[in-house]
Amino acid sequence: MKRGSARRTGRRGERAALWFLRLKGFHLRHRNWRGGGGELDLVMSRRHEIIFVEVKTRSSQLFGGATAAVTREKQAHIVHAAAAYLSRFDLWDAPCRFDVISVEKTRRFPFWKVTHFVNAFQPDLGRRL
Repeated sequence: MKRGSARRTGRRGERAALWFLRLKGFHLRHRNWRGGGGELDLVMSRRHEIIFVEVKTRSSQLFGGATAAVTREKQAHIVHAAAAYLSRFDLWDAPCRFDVISVEKTRRFPFWKVTHFVNAFQPDLGRRL
């Protein structure tokens, strides 16, 4: 479980990612949606596509930075939660993708470096739950 300062950093990074995506024309469907034994940080939509966004926030590049934390195991949890989401809202026919946003704290304005990895991984969703 995250400690207080790590939790605050994560929330701030999520807000930065959401702001970034909204500026790019994405629409928020859900934030921190829980289901299928996991959590989806952001579920966005754009042009009839569902985008599951994993946000990783780090205050430094130590240990590989934010994107190094999206391991195959983490991807499997995201995919399972996404399958539950698609089932819950009957969206199996909607095109979808999995993005990762890296948010890293900097020492200078704007104090956050946001990097968007489109289609960061491509699992076979199937219809298994």
